[in-house]
Amino acid sequence: MKTAIQYCTLFLSICLLCINCGTKKENIVFDANNGGLFLPDGFGAVVVADSIGPSRHIAVKENGDIYVKLKITSDAPGSVALRDEDGDGKADIIQPFGKYVNDGIFATGMRIHNGYLYYSTEKVVYRQKIDNDLVPTSKQEIVLMDESDQWHIAKPIAFDKEGNMYVPYSAPSNACASFINTTGTSVQQAGQYPCPELVNHGGIWKFKANAINQTQKDGVQIGTGLRSIVAMNFNTSNNTLYAVQHGRDDLHLLWPNLYSAWQNAVTPAEEFFEIKEGNHYGWPYSYFDPLTKQKLQAPEYGGDGKKLATDQSFTNPLAAFPAHWAPNDLLFYQGDQFPARYKNGAFIAFHGSTNRGPYPQAGYIVAFIPFSNGKPSGAWEVFADGFAGVDTIVNVSDARYRPMGLAEGPDGSLYISDSKKGKIWRILYKEDKTKFNNTALAGMEQRKNTATNIKTPDPIKDIIQIKYSKVGQTIYQTNCTNCHQANLKGDGNRYPSLIKSNYLNDKSSFRNLIYNGKGNMPGFKQLSSKEIDELETYIQSVISKQ
Repeated sequence: MKTAIQYCTLFLSICLLCINCGTKKENIVFDANNGGLFLPDGFGAVVVADSIGPSRHIAVKENGDIYVKLKITSDAPGSVALRDEDGDGKADIIQPFGKYVNDGIFATGMRIHNGYLYYSTEKVVYRQKIDNDLVPTSKQEIVLMDESDQWHIAKPIAFDKEGNMYVPYSAPSNACASFINTTGTSVQQAGQYPCPELVNHGGIWKFKANAINQTQKDGVQIGTGLRSIVAMNFNTSNNTLYAVQHGRDDLHLLWPNLYSAWQNAVTPAEEFFEIKEGNHYGWPYSYFDPLTKQKLQAPEYGGDGKKLATDQSFTNPLAAFPAHWAPNDLLFYQGDQFPARYKNGAFIAFHGSTNRGPYPQAGYIVAFIPFSNGKPSGAWEVFADGFAGVDTIVNVSDARYRPMGLAEGPDGSLYISDSKKGKIWRILYKEDKTKFNNTALAGMEQRKNTATNIKTPDPIKDIIQIKYSKVGQTIYQTNCTNCHQANLKGDGNRYPSLIKSNYLNDKSSFRNLIYNGKGNMPGFKQLSSKEIDELETYIQSVISKQ
């Protein structure tokens, strides 16, 4: 009997030893100012890494190792692995890896599934088997190859429990209508019906997670009418896929007779959808107005800013967020480190707007929506703010950081990546979870109602005035600010800086560019030669003052 007891005691000791060996003891030292973030009371943040390079999505392994997809186009490794060796919450090892073609700045996906690390460029989804090593050394496999070349080509990745992988094929246009030589008339902007882009784009496709060398024809479309999807994830609590859509742009630019600059800034909503096979979510024929909380008919299809969607069978969103906030990642919280109210709720990273001028740019936050039984059980909340580092964001370049990717650690902490410099935050709850109550949210609710990057702008009081040539300023704000920003520096992605444009060195070339357009830039044939000259004078005056 004594021998048996001794054997059991020895066995239990070995088991506990093995558990302790596999668990990294941590002594987190929170940053004094939470790394610049505003959070609900009781939460704290530590900066894991300050600047690993412009980053997209992020994943965390069961041992705490972090994997980040970089936003680069050079021949350098396109991914980064990080490891905290001493348990203080900060990365001690930062190791770039990945031998593949960096085919564009919208390389996005980074997820861990069934022992594999999946990551994507603009055109390819790869995977590698992971083990105890920080950097994967296994053979790199191509899971999916996209044969198209277009706008909105990011490849976020999600997985269900039945061995399926989900990838969006977003639409290549704004509203399935020509963006070239638009003059603001419904004849020239008429949307194509039926929209041909919905055949192979504007939706989400399902593939086999373990198959390799797949193309789009190997998948099955499960939802259509989705303009652009970057924030997408599978909710394991109810076995359902969800996504948050980037809504359409340029209502005032394309339809100035129907929409004011203010309406353009606050409409349409960024829509949070439950994705179901066979559903049509409305794009390009309609959009969701966050003010009236209704699907309205798109102007390219006969809408006027008031007319309800002709087809009322389009799926309405579960929740609607302010316009142009750019939802770029979605995470359903499964852990227990946070207070119980966060369990199964949705975190959304809003990258921030580029085209709300002449009003402040907005978003640049991480929001939270409480969930119950697969549906929102309350209004959306501001969970993390302060990424931009400025009170009023006039231009995208004003923002110091832009929240991009979300991941949950094995302990239930929340990781957030940044697309500008590659800063990574780790957020934990520091207090007694059983004492958490709604008073801890009061400060964030106040920010929601007062911060210029969150609140609904006042149509008059919140216009950002730039004191230059009145005529040229008005033309620029009406036609150019959404793309090239108030400071002329563009958004760092699709829209170039005007500061050193060669077109400004030749009046004839400038007039031709403005009048006829080029590439994705529309022509502005409604402007007279004198107005174009006023525009050039305004641009030159802004440059001279910088």
